[in-house]
Amino acid sequence: MSIFFHILLTNVLPMGIMIALGIVLQRAFKLDIKTLSKLNFYLFSPAIMFDLLYKTSISASVIGKILLFFVLFMVAQYMIVEVVIRLRGYEPGMKSAMRNSVLFYNSANYGIPLNQLAFAGNEKTLAVQVLIMMTQSLIPNTYGIYNVNAHKADLRAIMRTILSMPVIYAIPLAFLLRGFEIPIPQPLATPLGYLSDAFIGTALITLGVQLGNMEWKINRSLLIDVSLSGILRLVAGPLLAWLIVWSMGLDKLTAAALIVSSAVPTSLSSVLLAVEFDNEAEFASQSVFVSTILSIVTVTVVIFCLNLDL
Repeated sequence: MSIFFHILLTNVLPMGIMIALGIVLQRAFKLDIKTLSKLNFYLFSPAIMFDLLYKTSISASVIGKILLFFVLFMVAQYMIVEVVIRLRGYEPGMKSAMRNSVLFYNSANYGIPLNQLAFAGNEKTLAVQVLIMMTQSLIPNTYGIYNVNAHKADLRAIMRTILSMPVIYAIPLAFLLRGFEIPIPQPLATPLGYLSDAFIGTALITLGVQLGNMEWKINRSLLIDVSLSGILRLVAGPLLAWLIVWSMGLDKLTAAALIVSSAVPTSLSSVLLAVEFDNEAEFASQSVFVSTILSIVTVTVVIFCLNLDL
């Protein structure tokens, strides 16, 4: 039990404090969440993605294994959430909102700090999390936008929105420059470093601001749906990840990093997409809120069960 509380205090509580600061700031000053989200979408997230992919040493074999895991994991999650959607008989808008709440998880502003804390800044596990963050950043900005708009917008308009997302350009550019060993000029490297360093703190504060902007109660009409979303994300997610890494025969450290990466709560991007495109924003907000609060316990349990050398 002492190990459990050690994990809670050293791995999960620091993130909780940062999120709480965002909540306090929002309650005190009513910050503009759209401005903060734009800073994350268009500056900090692309910057840290580019910086980590450019600097982190990742072999082709590791990339292949991580991408295979991610494909299998997403397919398995999609199949489970589709079963729930069919059983519940959702309308088109709610179908896309439920998919987004389960498939899009907080691999960036929750996953990166968690990885750094849980694995004591291990470069190998950070590389794993960077790849997961890369794929998870692409999906909300491509499939996610299509998913919330497919039933009410034309494909051309959706593609224009997708192509306006800077992260889809930052990723191939980082791989290209790294592959050809092209150095980044110092006048560009310095501000890039500033933006990258600002990501974790700003992202956690932004998450707190979003939570502080929500009503801290669950709409009774959405109670079952929010609960199902939370169970699929926080419980089914790491269990599916464990089955997949076990079947792939991955080494212990890589497997642990992937399981921890799959245990994080619903991504803030599901709320941003819901608000931006007017699609079940209340359900999306409550799913993020509930899964983030419950993750304090569930993530601690996952790390405890992995028996990491902390």
